[in-house]
Amino acid sequence: MKKNVLIMGAGGVAHVTAHKCAQNNDVLGDICVASRTQSKCDKIIESVKRKNSLKHPQKKIFSRQINALDIPATVKLIKETKSQIVLNLAQAYINMSLLEACLETGAAYLDTAIHEEPDKVCEDPPWYANYEWKRKDACRKKGLTTILGCGFDPGVVNAYCALALKHHFDKIDTVDIMDVNAGSHGRYFATNFDPEINFREFRKVWTWIDRKWVTEKVHSIKMIYDFPVVGKQPVYLNGHDELHSLSKNIDANSIRFWMGFGDHYINVFSVLNNLGLTSEKPIKTAEGVEVVPLKVLKAILPDPLSLAPNYTGKTCIGNYVKGEKSGQDKEIFIYNTCDHAQCYREVESQAICYTAGVPPAAAAILIAQGTWDVKKMVNVEELDPDPFIEVLERIGLPTVVQEKPAPLPASVRVK
Repeated sequence: MKKNVLIMGAGGVAHVTAHKCAQNNDVLGDICVASRTQSKCDKIIESVKRKNSLKHPQKKIFSRQINALDIPATVKLIKETKSQIVLNLAQAYINMSLLEACLETGAAYLDTAIHEEPDKVCEDPPWYANYEWKRKDACRKKGLTTILGCGFDPGVVNAYCALALKHHFDKIDTVDIMDVNAGSHGRYFATNFDPEINFREFRKVWTWIDRKWVTEKVHSIKMIYDFPVVGKQPVYLNGHDELHSLSKNIDANSIRFWMGFGDHYINVFSVLNNLGLTSEKPIKTAEGVEVVPLKVLKAILPDPLSLAPNYTGKTCIGNYVKGEKSGQDKEIFIYNTCDHAQCYREVESQAICYTAGVPPAAAAILIAQGTWDVKKMVNVEELDPDPFIEVLERIGLPTVVQEKPAPLPASVRVK
């Protein structure tokens, strides 16, 4: 049994995870929230206490200041807090540093996004092979439980693939992962999660079609799908983290990822991109000051968590899976819907942060109980999905399997 959780990061996802860990601290023990800015951690803790999320009042929740790129300092923090489970919910630049600290201390490691280097965007696939999978042997030798990509997408959608294969199909032909937010926040323009990471995704579309990697232009292929609960919504073909492990671990001909965007978002993004404001490359102003346009853009856009009080509507994220069962063609849609207003009432968050923040807490519970304490590096689809789906249901993210979904329409090239 592993005890005591270190949550690294203090953004919207960490906010939700802290609430969920606190609600299950009888299993998880003490909770430390750490980031470069300790005041942000303290605000999360204030929210946890304000919403009475602490299940076991004698267990501690506290904050620390840390630069996770400083491996010795991180090792010291893990040891001082006696943390046996580390949840990496910070920016993806720290993944490898934090994993090294976990290798040194033996604390289980979990993250929600693929590692990135600040000066590299959309590297050659499969992305996990560039950094994470190079450390598989080290994790196995150390007996270190390392679970990669355990948010919703990647994360829960990976478990949905494993669930489909375990219970619904003998053979999978295609998986279409679709993520749509049918909500309104009342601001002129905002991203639903970290703007910097959000825009870095929109450089090139790597997708897995006919068992090979294919590239497409961003936002160039579109379809309109009739989702459960939220109705007809436009989605665009995108590259995404989970494709890079699912293409290796799930025997399917094609695996694609689609994300929902309205016309206004596409128009504003196109202007920002054409002006060069989404670039990660440093430039100098007329005054000789060096700035990174993308970081400036992040600074002026709303913090995703700040959208929560006024957010209305729902999200729907799921996998449309086609394949065979007992010699017959079969199609299902495995999905979750989440309500923005309900999330705010429970944990003072919006639904995008909620769907990403609940799964790390669920996985931490399974690690603490020994169910997912696998003592090696894995992606989520390599684990038994059943206990994960069960814990998610219990702590706020129920799964629905639609046996006769609305048919998947043909996609169209829009530019």
